[in-house]
Amino acid sequence: MKLKKIILSGLVAGVVLLILSIAALYLTILLLPNVAVQYYSPAFDTQASRVMIYYAHPFVIGLALSWFWDRFKGCLTGNFLARGIEFGFIYALIAIFPVMWLIYSAIDVSLSMVGTWWVFGLLQGVVAGFVFEKLNP
Repeated sequence: MKLKKIILSGLVAGVVLLILSIAALYLTILLLPNVAVQYYSPAFDTQASRVMIYYAHPFVIGLALSWFWDRFKGCLTGNFLARGIEFGFIYALIAIFPVMWLIYSAIDVSLSMVGTWWVFGLLQGVVAGFVFEKLNP
């Protein structure tokens, strides 16, 4: 039963994060065109054969974060909003920030691009935390 709850909440989070990801893509183009144009750099792979990896990513994150939530939800305190936000910040600080640091130091990408990725990772964590709080409190 516990595994079923982890998988179900992870898949629901994956759907929500996929919608968020697509919305963020369009919002980036609309609101941050100077960041969006940076994706035309040769540093990014634009092979159509790999586009499914992009669409699978929210489900990978959703399932991984669902497992993490289930293991550590007892450590989170406060109400619905506080627990979701705290979960997102924990994820962003222990997983997203170190990777963004590494990417910025090793790949020719701008700080603004890496900053938007960090903010998006934080948003993913918070939204996933809200989903898990509802489905697996």
